[in-house]
Amino acid sequence: MSEVRKITAERAAQIEALPIWSGPIEISPLMGGISNESWLVVDGAGGHVVRLGEDYPFHHVLRDRELMTAQAAEKASFAPAVEYAEPGVMVCRYLNARTYAEADVRANIQRIAAIVRAFHHQMPHHVSGPGFMFWPFHVVRDYARTLRQGGSRMVEHLPAYLEMADELEAAQTPLPIVFGHNDLLPANFLDDGERLWLIDFEYAGFSTAMFDLAGLSSNAGFSAEESEALLAAYFGRSPDEALQRSLAAMQCASLLREAMWSMVSELYLDAPGTDYVAYTHENLRRLETALDAYRSRYGNARR
Repeated sequence: MSEVRKITAERAAQIEALPIWSGPIEISPLMGGISNESWLVVDGAGGHVVRLGEDYPFHHVLRDRELMTAQAAEKASFAPAVEYAEPGVMVCRYLNARTYAEADVRANIQRIAAIVRAFHHQMPHHVSGPGFMFWPFHVVRDYARTLRQGGSRMVEHLPAYLEMADELEAAQTPLPIVFGHNDLLPANFLDDGERLWLIDFEYAGFSTAMFDLAGLSSNAGFSAEESEALLAAYFGRSPDEALQRSLAAMQCASLLREAMWSMVSELYLDAPGTDYVAYTHENLRRLETALDAYRSRYGNARR
């Protein structure tokens, strides 16, 4: 979605002024984000990723919580080292690693399931401060309030989205609370040739494993067979009908939440080169396809 980012003199000066560099630096853009900026900085000590972003209360994003999670993930050996932070800025060690695409995720289901399961169960021993709960159905309902208050062009569709959220929430099977990443796009997995790493913790918090599994499978374009394989790898057993239905419903919920994320972003974000309207419609298209498949198999009655 984003065009190649050009660094401005003001942004270069801001990065150059950070008090951590060893000698002269070279700055180049890292692409992929549609709500934050990331820059690769190379100095005498190697590579570093500078991540710039402010609080987005309309998206429930607080940078101090993101920083805490990134530091906890470093301690738990899931993420690269946090080298420096100040308000609006976080610098992490650059990993000489390959960023995953959809095909890489589909080709590494066992490895992906293992790191996600470990993250879910180990991170609660490392995070600190007030606990943040990420429940996707609350996010959808809160987005609806934000969209109404902001006069979104999509206001007339909100009652249908809220009814859909109720239906999909009712299909969830009870699972233990875990600490979720909650934004498992393929590009948030890095492979250094020996192991996988996770990055980007804006939305991380206590949640249900099903949202990460659904987001992962939906974002990477899993087939029904691949989704079943993911469930089996994560839970260590062949998934029963309740788990399969829960995943299919949450895949729809993940797409609904992403579409409404984009609707809110239409109102409040302006990332250069990003067409939020197009991103909204792409996610609504994918949601329609997923919802048709879900209802064809399970109907639309609430349990």
